[in-house]
Amino acid sequence: MELTNHDAERYARSGVQALQNGSPAEARRCFEVVTQSGRANAQIWLLLAVACRADTDPVAEEAALDRLLALEPHAVRGLIMKGDCRAGADDERAALRLYEMAIRIAAEQDLPDDLRVEVRRAEAWVTKFQQRVAERREAALTARGWPADRRSRRFQQSIDILAGRKRIFVQEPTGYYFPELPQIQFYDRTLFDWAATVEAATASITAELTALLADGLAGFRPYIQSEANQSRANPLLDNRDWSALFLCENGQRSDEVIARCPAAWRAVQAAPLPLIANSPTVMFSLLQAGARIAPHTGTHNARLICHLPLIVPRDCRFRVGNDVREWEAGKLIIFDDTIEHEAWNYSDEDRFVLIFDIWRPELTAQEREEVAAVFLGALDG
Repeated sequence: MELTNHDAERYARSGVQALQNGSPAEARRCFEVVTQSGRANAQIWLLLAVACRADTDPVAEEAALDRLLALEPHAVRGLIMKGDCRAGADDERAALRLYEMAIRIAAEQDLPDDLRVEVRRAEAWVTKFQQRVAERREAALTARGWPADRRSRRFQQSIDILAGRKRIFVQEPTGYYFPELPQIQFYDRTLFDWAATVEAATASITAELTALLADGLAGFRPYIQSEANQSRANPLLDNRDWSALFLCENGQRSDEVIARCPAAWRAVQAAPLPLIANSPTVMFSLLQAGARIAPHTGTHNARLICHLPLIVPRDCRFRVGNDVREWEAGKLIIFDDTIEHEAWNYSDEDRFVLIFDIWRPELTAQEREEVAAVFLGALDG
């Protein structure tokens, strides 16, 4: 059937009016006249799909959606409706792919209110589907002799990621990346032979810190300080909520602080401090009551960061990747700071830890020398 542009527009308007009047069969007839003429655009195919759904014809609805998505593969509403069709046909895996695609695309768009409702419906479907799959997986693993209490730690993490309970976090250094290093959030401190020496000095180090604090917070300064031509978007910039008193900052010793804290300085010498151009850093770190450090990543992954908790009130926590822990006085925390991490102190007291960096144990002696040369060159250049 040949139609003029005027005729096609007239049929389209009549179809829309029929839909609004609750006459899906008549709407469908009008839209099909346009599609059969070869003048249909993506909007007409979508309207035909809507009319077919209202007319309870899922086969015709899906055929119209296929034509729509051939023209506009990223049509959010079309993807969701196609997902509905696949879900109705018990093809849940295809429905999942379509809903997830629609959700990803929708996240980058400013949607009308009615479409946002549809996206939330798709998100709810995906969540329920993933829960059902996770429950079936748990039952199958248990039946095969692997209940949750028998699983290895890393295997359980893989199951949590598969179920969407945890995310995949990887090293994302802001400056220098050394390849092929393991993606470990928190390291087991018992694997480091020097750790016990540092922990044994906790009481002496805490006494030195307490003596310093008798003079107030003199010497502590915001950990993140503003520099010329630097963005001021970071809420902790020049903010004393997160402050530090340095024994050594980027390789530069503070002899005055070291003289007042000999036990702290002596203890960290047991650790493999990276003696390179801008390391080590050894500092007392203050996180004030009620403060939070937003998620961030460190500058390079050739090192690990160590926390020796000294004064740690309750309601203080620390997250690296998926793992959230509480500081415990005298127990070292060793972690990869190039994996996203954050900290918060929801108590009414200040929190103090001793922080220092160490070489990653996976680096060979030659690799450590090579990395040191890079950082020396960065300063020279």
